[in-house]
Amino acid sequence: MMKEVKISLPFYKAASALLFIVILSLIRGVSVSCEIGTAMEPALAILVSAFCADTYVLEITGRRSEVWRLYPMKHKLCSLGARLLIQQGFLLLLAAAGYCLFFLFQRPRLFSLMQPAAGSEIRQFLIFLGAMAVTIAFWSVLSNTIACIFRSLWFGIGGCLLLWLLATSSFARKLLDTRNVFSYTYRNIADAGDFGWLAGKGLCIALCVVMLLLLPALIKKRGYYSKKSYFQSEKR
Repeated sequence: MMKEVKISLPFYKAASALLFIVILSLIRGVSVSCEIGTAMEPALAILVSAFCADTYVLEITGRRSEVWRLYPMKHKLCSLGARLLIQQGFLLLLAAAGYCLFFLFQRPRLFSLMQPAAGSEIRQFLIFLGAMAVTIAFWSVLSNTIACIFRSLWFGIGGCLLLWLLATSSFARKLLDTRNVFSYTYRNIADAGDFGWLAGKGLCIALCVVMLLLLPALIKKRGYYSKKSYFQSEKR
């Protein structure tokens, strides 16, 4: 596991992600605590897409693909799954830290005092963490899947950026409504009892499951062959 941590979280990636969150909390203004999630989710999606897009291609860029090909499929899937979970866990911790940094730098008014029906700030924070966990899972799996298909880090980032632009457009907001992947961002923050945005997060979870189920086929198709296929290609 420590080996996977070193591969998945090199210092430059961890430091740049932390710097991103700090800068975001400094420059993105919020006036009420319920706006923190709205400010963070779209930006976090971009960060996650760039952060996790190389999960698949790490073996290629690290020149370990020749050895990787010899591993059984179960080993490959476990390794990729562990790396995704490590990165997702790290990014979720950054999201939690970013939430606290907004209170430190922006000092927003407490939504719980304005809307007692919303519950405590702790409750709002836990709801935020749940929504961000789904957001991080969706965009990390998506960037990894696109990179896996095209065997390119930049295609993984670019494909996610294209979807991000579509999802944040006014047309998508009107068409998809609560089924948007950014449903938490576009929720009615004035109504603390409105949880219609959960439909969008449910869609994200369903898409994650589909992409993960397709992962073994994509690995076979896009370059991580079995031992037998590898030696056949060597003979040619």
